[in-house]
Amino acid sequence: MGKLKTTYISPVNKKNAHKMDNKVSINNNSVDSAGITKDYMEAVSELLWNGFDAYATEVDIIFDTNQIGTIHWLSIIDNGTGINLGNLSETFGAFLDSIKRNTFQRSSYTKGKKGKGRFSFIAFANEAKWQTTFLDQVTSKYCSYDISISASNKDVYKNDNQISSESGKTGTKLTLTNLHSVTGYSFQATDFVNYLKNEFGWFLLLNKKNEYKLCINGEPINYEDTVAESEEISMDIKDVDGTEHHFDITYIRWNEKIGDKYYYYFLNDEKREVSKSLTSFNNNAINFYHSLYIESSFFNNFIHSESAEPATRMFGTNNATHVYKVLYKELQKINAEKQKLFIRGNAADELISRYERTGAIPKFGDSKYEQEKKKDLIGVVKEIYCIQPKIFKGLTDTQERTSIGFINLLLDTNERENILTILDGIVNISVEERKSLATLLQKTTFGRITRTINLIESRYRTVELLKALVFDLKIFTNERDHIQHAIAENYWLFGEQFHLVSANVGFEKLLASYLSILDGEEANKVIQNIDPEKNRRPDIFICRQRSIPDNYNHDDDIEENIMVELKRPTVVIGKEQLRQIEDYMDYIIRNDQFNSSTRKWKFFVVSNKIDDYIQKQYEAFQDKGKRYLVKFSGNMEIYAMSWDDVFRTFTTKHKYLLNRLELDQKSIREEMKSKGISFGVDSSDEITRIVKQNAADNN
Repeated sequence: MGKLKTTYISPVNKKNAHKMDNKVSINNNSVDSAGITKDYMEAVSELLWNGFDAYATEVDIIFDTNQIGTIHWLSIIDNGTGINLGNLSETFGAFLDSIKRNTFQRSSYTKGKKGKGRFSFIAFANEAKWQTTFLDQVTSKYCSYDISISASNKDVYKNDNQISSESGKTGTKLTLTNLHSVTGYSFQATDFVNYLKNEFGWFLLLNKKNEYKLCINGEPINYEDTVAESEEISMDIKDVDGTEHHFDITYIRWNEKIGDKYYYYFLNDEKREVSKSLTSFNNNAINFYHSLYIESSFFNNFIHSESAEPATRMFGTNNATHVYKVLYKELQKINAEKQKLFIRGNAADELISRYERTGAIPKFGDSKYEQEKKKDLIGVVKEIYCIQPKIFKGLTDTQERTSIGFINLLLDTNERENILTILDGIVNISVEERKSLATLLQKTTFGRITRTINLIESRYRTVELLKALVFDLKIFTNERDHIQHAIAENYWLFGEQFHLVSANVGFEKLLASYLSILDGEEANKVIQNIDPEKNRRPDIFICRQRSIPDNYNHDDDIEENIMVELKRPTVVIGKEQLRQIEDYMDYIIRNDQFNSSTRKWKFFVVSNKIDDYIQKQYEAFQDKGKRYLVKFSGNMEIYAMSWDDVFRTFTTKHKYLLNRLELDQKSIREEMKSKGISFGVDSSDEITRIVKQNAADNN
């Protein structure tokens, strides 16, 4: 059915024209099938947009309800330009072909391009009546009239009551009656208010300086709590002829998804949007809800053009000009940096937490070295995520584990840069992103080396402090108060791979703790057949967490455990001290639950000196090829070491780095003296405290 033109009778010539029935360009059933919303919140939103489309600065939802939520009517009042009677057939009469469609530019001010918004009332009302006032451009008089539509007869609209208005103001009041599917609570509910905040908050903020408002019963909605963060940035850009243009940029990140895509909004010096352009972050893999508002007189005569030719000064400016291109690149940089900061502060931590829950992040041991490897991996994954979140988007659990696993493997080799090749096979990476990733991989390599050097330097200082304890202060130092506490925090001296289970506890509790960790049994499990030796108290008990290959059967693994007996520095290790360690070994042999052939035990006894008996034991087990070995029985080994042996082993392992670091005893001693430490009776306590603190700072 074609359009029926409305006969316009000027209120100047006729004060009250007769009522007219007009037909919409399609029939009643076509309106029903045209995708009109059935959700009351979305319906109200579309009706509100009609007011802002008409250049309203204030739109108010007015209704009345009683204590039980009864509601008979709802009005939406705006101070827009009204509905021009002369264009009525092109607005109300042109369903799916609204006049707005032809006047729409790249702007956020015109939402109802297809002419469907006015019919959205049928979602919750049966009758709609518009009372509108517009300025007649022919007579320069204000004119008022009514328009009515019924849900039962949507293809007919009526206009009547045409009169001259003395108000001197334009605007429209839409009143909906015979409501259904809603109550008074519907329009007061938190969900409804939040819906309006997310739908209109960006638009109200865009027009904040023009004092735009959206109200419910006269009370403006507070959309500002939807803003997660904001920043104002000023920028000056010179044109090719040297003319300088000033831009005020407002960056906004929203708490939730807003009622628009993510745009750069360009405003003239009247704070009115003249154009907008999509950012490049509309399809990213994170919840980076953002908008940027750019205000400048540069946009006073701005017209967005599809042409690649810049506008001349006579015709204003467009998006092909030099200034606009420079501005756009700067906006991209600002947005990219904001996204990276957002990811580092929120999204990346959430990603890593999820990957750790799902097992995508591999398991790492508790040693400092293993934890440094984990930090390296997490750092690289986070940075890759910052640069290109799409890399980790839409992956299955298996794909996530595989991708992270490959990255982890490459980080442990000299082929770290090959991560770029792998990522290129997953997504297209731009030249700039490739450069960023390459810089990142070099940076993390350096960072890892730096952290390792810092760790070695810290340990060297610890060794020098321990030397002071067992050599210079040996007459004041004892096992319980000093050595035990110092070594308990620095068990790497006996093997980086070992994990501290307990220190200075009864053997019964010690073995229960051992079972709890290795076998998953409760720590208070009763150990059977405990003999009087159960209260012997070894100082340090360390258990290896990861398995080592079995030399006899490559299908099996060996669990290696270490126990350390620390002696006062004045005690010389001899037959008596060795016998004490043998008692520990015999105790374990007599307990069946500790005698699996896949469990290996190493026992160490340490003091300042060893006697001739220990020297002979070294010679007796020399054929085993293991330095410091003094007893060997099946899967049990006993070692006797002097403190000098322990410290020399550390120095030998790290000789190259220590030489490069140029650390020496003198600097350590001078540092201790500066802290008021003299080598007297009280110094052992103070040095022990420093050693423990040093260890805590590096764990």
